[in-house]
Amino acid sequence: MTENTKVIVDDIDALLHVMPKDLKDALVDAGHRDDLLEVILDLGRVPTARYVDGEIILRKQEVKRKEIKHVVENIGLFDADNRSGITRTLHRIAAIRNREGDIVGLTCRVGRAVYGTIRIIEDLVESGGSILLLGPPGVGKTTMLREAARVLAEKKRVVIVDTSNEIGGDGDIPHPAVGRARRMQVAVPNLQHEVMIEAVENHNPEVIVIDEIGRELEALAARTIAERGVQLIATAHGRTLDNLLLNPTLSDLVGGIESVTLSDEEARRRGTQKTVLERRAPPTFDILIEMVDRQRLMVHDNVATAVDALLRGKPVPAELREVNAAGKIEKDKVIPAGMESRNGNGVGQPMRYEPFDADAALYNSKRKRRKLRPAKVYPFGVARNRLMSAAKSLQVPLTMVDSLGEADVLVTTKHFYRRKPRVVTDAERRGTSIYVLRANTVAQMESFLAEFFQLSEAEDDAMGRAVCETEEAISRILKGAGSVELAPQQAFIRRQQHQMASAANLASQSTGKDPDRRVRIYQPDEDEI
Repeated sequence: MTENTKVIVDDIDALLHVMPKDLKDALVDAGHRDDLLEVILDLGRVPTARYVDGEIILRKQEVKRKEIKHVVENIGLFDADNRSGITRTLHRIAAIRNREGDIVGLTCRVGRAVYGTIRIIEDLVESGGSILLLGPPGVGKTTMLREAARVLAEKKRVVIVDTSNEIGGDGDIPHPAVGRARRMQVAVPNLQHEVMIEAVENHNPEVIVIDEIGRELEALAARTIAERGVQLIATAHGRTLDNLLLNPTLSDLVGGIESVTLSDEEARRRGTQKTVLERRAPPTFDILIEMVDRQRLMVHDNVATAVDALLRGKPVPAELREVNAAGKIEKDKVIPAGMESRNGNGVGQPMRYEPFDADAALYNSKRKRRKLRPAKVYPFGVARNRLMSAAKSLQVPLTMVDSLGEADVLVTTKHFYRRKPRVVTDAERRGTSIYVLRANTVAQMESFLAEFFQLSEAEDDAMGRAVCETEEAISRILKGAGSVELAPQQAFIRRQQHQMASAANLASQSTGKDPDRRVRIYQPDEDEI
């Protein structure tokens, strides 16, 4: 196997063998077996096969009870979570039952061992740090987990806690895809946390591999294992680090969060409110990998740093790893979506809102908004989250810096300015502009930003164009047009448009949601006059 080659073992013939003959033939005739994801058999509905690029109907006749019974009789027993499998394969068959406990539906999912898939994170796996793979169902978390167990088992003592037999396959003998790793099965899914602790206490592992941590007791067991010096590699359902942090059941995996009250001095130093969110404990996992898809991953190589930065509103970049068309791994530093706009800022650089193209958004034309010069602001005693919100609301290029020497302007409140703290006197000595807010509110911050960026000129331009458009629409309606829908506008401009329509004895209404909310002007019905 060369460096860029992946070997796929799917044992798909074993899955086809348990199917009714006509369905087996239909699957064979359909081809594309390498892209088959699962076969769906629901009582009273047509059978379907789901592929990577879509779904096909296998036949027009509905599934009968005897066909579901045929499949059930040819596979292993279903466990407490209604999952079964085929011995010595990685396929998973999940059952849907009615109220009496009878099986009325089957999801027959194809399990594949992909040798070589771990290459994109092999350096992380072999680093010795605990790794959490995060992603939605179907992106290949279990496949990567299985390959990680095989690679590590060549050098270390690896134990797999296999709750649903998805890692090591069905039956008492593990699938060859896990290599020399040992496998512990779980009798009842609710007892997964107990088997995790048992694995550490009884079998002296250096690495424990776990699929689908989903309960609070499992998260606590994972913390216990990590604190004993055992490397953990596990998966969990989710999409991003910030989603996981807000999940009350699983947030402990990345340290958890708690509300703390700061002293006045510390709150001023940070430029935040006195009550803030902090990380509660060291993370269970050192590294978190967001699986965007099978060929693209987002790596947070220091979970503690990433969580602390996220809670303080200054997320650090993660490493985006992709496999290109030539099979080469490309790496780049990016700001993950939902944590900050993707502007390519490096580690430690301040957050920034990119300039907003008002004409493109409001007028659907090629005219551009007056380009605004980015402002470097040092907030002192001012809530950073509110200042960010104000900047985002006005769509201005605001950069918040952490030292006075980098700042174009110091923003503080009247309360702090009157006390003349050292930062204020330093700003006056340096000649740095100082803007004093009457109160620590978003409205005051918007007034500051509007003045600093001289937004009144842009607003006048927008109002002028809107008035011309409204006058033209009124003229068209008076000449016989039924109604005219105007371009999206901000609230204060829409009010002016409503007043103009009313002055012309026409009706008007606002429709849509911001930023696409707009005014429609029309001839009023008799009951509206």
